[in-house]
Amino acid sequence: MSAVTKPAHKRELFGHPVGLYVLFFTEMWERFSYYGMRALLTLYMTAETLDSNPQSGLGWTTTEALALYGWYTMLVYVMSIPGGFLADRYLGQKKAVTIGAILLTIGHGVLAIDDLWAYYTGLGFVILGVGMLKPNISTMVGGLYKQNDIRRDKGFSIFYVGINLGSFLASITVGIVAAVYGWHYGFGLAGIGMFVGLLVYLYGHRFLVHVGNEPTMEEKASDVSLGQLFAQLLKSPLQLAIVAVLLAYSVYAGFTYEGPDNWGYGVLYIFLSLITGIMMMIYKNLNGKVEKDRYVVLLISLLMVIVFWGSFEQMGGLMNLYAQEKTNRMFLGWEVPAAWFQAANAGFIILFAVAVANFWAKRKLKGKEATSLFKMAVGVIIMGVGFIYMVFASLQYESSGSSAMYWLVLTYLFHTIGELCLSPVSLSFFTKLAPARYMALMMGVYWAATGLGNKVAGIVGESSVQAGEQKVFGGLFIFAVLFGTLVLLLIKPLKRLTHGAEDKETIVSVEDEVETIERG
Repeated sequence: MSAVTKPAHKRELFGHPVGLYVLFFTEMWERFSYYGMRALLTLYMTAETLDSNPQSGLGWTTTEALALYGWYTMLVYVMSIPGGFLADRYLGQKKAVTIGAILLTIGHGVLAIDDLWAYYTGLGFVILGVGMLKPNISTMVGGLYKQNDIRRDKGFSIFYVGINLGSFLASITVGIVAAVYGWHYGFGLAGIGMFVGLLVYLYGHRFLVHVGNEPTMEEKASDVSLGQLFAQLLKSPLQLAIVAVLLAYSVYAGFTYEGPDNWGYGVLYIFLSLITGIMMMIYKNLNGKVEKDRYVVLLISLLMVIVFWGSFEQMGGLMNLYAQEKTNRMFLGWEVPAAWFQAANAGFIILFAVAVANFWAKRKLKGKEATSLFKMAVGVIIMGVGFIYMVFASLQYESSGSSAMYWLVLTYLFHTIGELCLSPVSLSFFTKLAPARYMALMMGVYWAATGLGNKVAGIVGESSVQAGEQKVFGGLFIFAVLFGTLVLLLIKPLKRLTHGAEDKETIVSVEDEVETIERG
């Protein structure tokens, strides 16, 4: 049968299913909308309130803006838990992505309205939309390939390019539109991008008929549910007592917290207490020493994820404000929009992703340490080193009243290289260690850890108002480097606890990487 007469879902383009490119462009426009809006978020909140002026903002303090930024970016990831659960148990990934794209389009459209109610409402829709779309569209990419299809990794690489292309284009175009015409035109452009992504996705459904469909009864029965774990928790006196104490402390600490967000922290602490209960019950139900040892390593990898994103996400918060308020952005007589600096991360990923991958491949071929834990720890250290340039920027600002743009660019360069060492590796490593019967739940915990890291970033950013940027940037540099170094010192015992989870894969991976390197 020729390619022309093949069913739509079996057709290929450049050696990959056509459905991959449908999801590529859908995700590209979703990231265009998300990162375009993210680039403006803190800048808009802290801009002065000027009547009948397109550059009028909310006039919030830095503390207020970074607090909301932390809550927002945390909830975006935490909502991936119910988003993934609804898809796995009821909707299927395909329908969940459709719902997410619609919610995102509505959210960005509402953000284009110049009113405070529209701002909060729009953010709410975006949070719900990303929660439905983000965890499920990646699952669909994997579903395009059979289990042993060697094209799978390359397919994900192509998809990853779409994410960063969308981010890069958004920071440039949305940033300049907001700078010239006003904030809400920038928000509106982000919404138009998401609407285009929705149209692409709906048009491409015929290429996706075999993936992301509603789960069968057998699939629903294969995963352990939250209800089952909570039922087991109620029958475990020690674990139940621990969770009860944590919940009591959460209610007390959250609602006696002296600040405008006391209710939010109360809910957050309760959520973390319940997550702790789930994690304890999973550990209790594991079979044998191998599963339990791997689970311990998995928890340490979660700590690295929290530390990394808690530092890295200063990019959209504190560093975004620093670019706006304290950086000399004049270039050849023209002022570079602060939002443009958000494009540096995506641009550097596109430039250096292959180089970083080849570095680790060559290191592995030479028989040197190149395990996932090692890469993640190195990624945390490199990201931390990036903050030293922000310390230099702060010193320059203190002496001359402004700092040069190249300090921000150098910081984003190191942060990006750190991200390339940790981000693509951490999720894959997590799936290797997580017990198969708890995989769906553990993926939710992974995204929750990412969200918690984003909230930590907001809290750290808020502290700059009292401590000053120089101390915050210096503290992040010291903490990240020390934490990453500690993990490196523990690499050997941690590797033993994985019980060879990567040994067999390493052999296969090296063979693939030899071929990749030989092809240039």
